[in-house]
Amino acid sequence: MKRVLVISYYWPPSGGSGVQRWVKMCKYLPKYGWTPVVYTPENPALTATDSTLSNDVSPELEVLRHPILEPGRLASGTTAAQVTPINGQKKNLKQRLMMWVRGNLFIPDPRVTWVGPSLRYLERYLKDHPVDAVVSTGPPHSMHLIARRLSRKYSLPWIADFRDPWTKMFYFKHLRLSALARKWHEALEQAVLDDASAVVAVSPLVQRDFRAMTRTRVELITNGFDRSDFEGRVEPFRNFTIVHAGLFAADGNPVEFWTALGALCKMLPALDKDLEIVLCGKTDAAVLQAIEAAGLASKLKNLGYVDHPAAVELMRKASMLLLPLRREPEYKATLPGKLFEYLASGRPILGIGQKDGAMASILSSTRSGVCFDWDEGQAMAEYVETSYRAFCKGELLANDAKLEAYTREGLARSYAALLDELC
Repeated sequence: MKRVLVISYYWPPSGGSGVQRWVKMCKYLPKYGWTPVVYTPENPALTATDSTLSNDVSPELEVLRHPILEPGRLASGTTAAQVTPINGQKKNLKQRLMMWVRGNLFIPDPRVTWVGPSLRYLERYLKDHPVDAVVSTGPPHSMHLIARRLSRKYSLPWIADFRDPWTKMFYFKHLRLSALARKWHEALEQAVLDDASAVVAVSPLVQRDFRAMTRTRVELITNGFDRSDFEGRVEPFRNFTIVHAGLFAADGNPVEFWTALGALCKMLPALDKDLEIVLCGKTDAAVLQAIEAAGLASKLKNLGYVDHPAAVELMRKASMLLLPLRREPEYKATLPGKLFEYLASGRPILGIGQKDGAMASILSSTRSGVCFDWDEGQAMAEYVETSYRAFCKGELLANDAKLEAYTREGLARSYAALLDELC
């Protein structure tokens, strides 16, 4: 068995999709000849916790934990009503100052202070416990800086795994960067792309962008779903239930959808009686306000953050799954992690975002749902009405899309093959 060091800021008990990608990879990589060794902070900032994700972590997996000092936490600017602070929403003076500090003094991100201590710790570890390759997964992209130094010092093959882009990420333009800070980000990004043995993107459009920036090999290995999470039968909700799972940020708030849905309920008394809206995950206050303004407050069940098995169960029991992207042009290239579990749930998906984007392409190719533009409220309402009438007749069937390309085990097989080639 060959050994691969995986450098990841996110690991259980942290919750969220950023954790799931490498928990699942580490679950299946040993089946294809690779033993992972995970390096992660001992005391990370936890925006959500999910102890159930530890169930996928083998007792035999070696997890190295080292303390992290994060002075950048003070510059997060997050309030209790916000899901993510770095967006285009109007901000007060304090929030603007925090964004400037975060963007200009902590490059590439507030975890950069962990790079030096991590190198010293891992250099001691590798003297007695050699590995055959290194993978760094970001964001935070400072993880790539650790792997870059190790790769150069020990001549190790290194894969830079990008769950999201770097300078083309939607929030990058909101960081209030100086010209010098922007050039610094761009230089670090270019160094990572050029020095890695291979780069992995999770979206075809991000893969295309990276290929235009570097001669380094850039592979596509998307996020996915674990078949074992979807075993067994569940009984669907008796009411017509629209479910949204995961983070629901203000810049992804589909106001036109809520307005159109509220109007549809007034036109269809039966739907008004049957409709439920279930939100599971951290939800921005602006989303809740928009639902109330549309006259839908009585239909809402806001569950807050739930663990991963509970979220999967809600997806599978839904009548329809709601998937709005953030209202940012850069999101055209994004494939949200939840998309693949939505697909595995087999329920109709109402997507909202760029109709020529990556998400819309997958919904179309798998025939799993429809993607609407943000201002197509009337068309969204017609899709809901059609689905509701099928629901009433017992004809709202699960899709039968071919999803083998998106299984976690299959994706781990692809990763192992790439590691084999690099070694």
